[in-house]
Amino acid sequence: MSQTVAMIVNGRPVSVTADDPQMPLLYALRNDLGLTGPHYGCGLAQCGACTVHVEGEAVRSCSLPLAAAAGKRITTLEGLGTPERPHPVQAAFIAEQAVQCGYCTNGMIMEAAAFLAKNPRPTEAQVRQALAGNICRCGTHPRVVAAVLRAATRG
Repeated sequence: MSQTVAMIVNGRPVSVTADDPQMPLLYALRNDLGLTGPHYGCGLAQCGACTVHVEGEAVRSCSLPLAAAAGKRITTLEGLGTPERPHPVQAAFIAEQAVQCGYCTNGMIMEAAAFLAKNPRPTEAQVRQALAGNICRCGTHPRVVAAVLRAATRG
């Protein structure tokens, strides 16, 4: 039986109808709403590529059932900032050239933005700990950490 789930995504009300309300939020965001910032990585909530904000908290959308997002405020990478006015973390990633292949970037930025909202003046060790659950195999982690520290100074 289909279920329609209403939520607010990137500041606008949306509804998604799914045959299976246990379908991951990630699928609704990408397939139904056309938001490609969050990526499918592992499907097990271990890599971070699918991270979005749910009510301001960084959440792995591959493991969150669509039904659990009902009535919630969801922010994806597309809603964090704009090309004209990027979020400080997005701007810092650009300035530090903290992207190589880009697959993990969504998760790194979304995790960092939620982290900095709670801890606006972190140490390098705190940044490394906050991002420890995000997997990147390209080797840009030193630049990612530098970008988060740069964003913290702008906040």
